[in-house]
Amino acid sequence: MKKKYLLFDFDGVLAESVDIKTEAFRKMYMSYGEEFAQRVVDFHVANGGVSRYEKFKIFNGQWLGEEITSKKIDDLANIFSNLVVDGVVNAEEVKGAKEFLDSSSEYVKFIITGTPTVEIKPILKKRGMNHYFKEAFGSPEKKGFWVKYILKMENIKPDECVFIGDALADYNAATENNIDFILRETDLAAKLFKDYKGYALKDMTGMHALLNKMNG
Repeated sequence: MKKKYLLFDFDGVLAESVDIKTEAFRKMYMSYGEEFAQRVVDFHVANGGVSRYEKFKIFNGQWLGEEITSKKIDDLANIFSNLVVDGVVNAEEVKGAKEFLDSSSEYVKFIITGTPTVEIKPILKKRGMNHYFKEAFGSPEKKGFWVKYILKMENIKPDECVFIGDALADYNAATENNIDFILRETDLAAKLFKDYKGYALKDMTGMHALLNKMNG
């Protein structure tokens, strides 16, 4: 069955914005010492695609032993958001991303990201990208939740759909919903996906060719 629906992660797939978030986490926790900040960064890097809300529960709740309330999480999320939004808006695009989005109107496209829904929508708008996507979904819900939601709401068969991502959370969201996955290869993904044998791309310049191949 032909692929008609494309689900894109954002950071590291359409924009080279992964490092912006890594450095924001480092800045946020430097006051607890360099060693602690590095532990935060290492966890963030190993768990790309997991929402910041989940990460704050671990960093501040489990590791720092602070009481975690919804207000505390919101406050931390606001600090983080202020550190990253401008950087993400101005981040370089992944090579070939705009050309692909401009030339792929035959596909219905969605964003599924670990970035909060309320943040990704203005980011897409400021980058002039919002018109490419039917909808953009983010945290606090997990990626697997949104894949399931889209399949149901759009009445899509899993084999009509493909998830393009660079993190284990993307791969897991795809596999748990029985949809194909395309890995955007980065230096970080090479470490996380060292045993991965599926579809992969260096950047978005080869996207049409790979989809044609998948469509047979």
